[in-house]
Amino acid sequence: MKTKTEFSTNYSVRLSAHFRLEEFTYSRVAIEYGIINSPPPEAIEALRCLCVRLLEPIRTHCGDCPIHILSGYRCPALNKRVGGVATSQHLKGEAADLYMVDLQPLVQLLRSPDAPEFDQAIYYRHRGFIHLSFTSSGSNRRQLIYV
Repeated sequence: MKTKTEFSTNYSVRLSAHFRLEEFTYSRVAIEYGIINSPPPEAIEALRCLCVRLLEPIRTHCGDCPIHILSGYRCPALNKRVGGVATSQHLKGEAADLYMVDLQPLVQLLRSPDAPEFDQAIYYRHRGFIHLSFTSSGSNRRQLIYV
C-alpha cells in the first residue's frame, strides 16, 4: 500500500534549468519489481544541489549537450535489488549515473583545475557511462576513477 508521502511527491518538479525530479527517480527495475522509488525531502534537496552545482555547469561547459540520467535516487529496496552498496550516494540523492553522446569533453573537464566541485566521477569506459556525485554535507574529494 502506498503511503501519504508517496502520493504527494511531485515528480515533474524542476530541480534546475534542465533537469526534473522524474529523471532521477525513474527505474525500469523498480517498475518490474513494484518498488516505489519515492525520495524523501532531504534526498530531493541533495538532487537539487547535484543538478545546480555539478550537472548544470557540466552541461554548459559541454556545449549544452544533453545529459541522459540512467540512475539517480534509489530507495533502499531498489538499491538492494540492483546490487548497490549499502553506502551508495544514490541512497541520499547525491549521485547520478549518466550518459552523454561524447563523454570525452566531460572527462577532460573533470581532470582540469577548472572542473566544478564534485565528490566522485567513476568512468565506466566499456559500459559507456559515468557516475557523478556531489555532497553538500561535507568535503568533495574530486576523485576520478576509471573502471
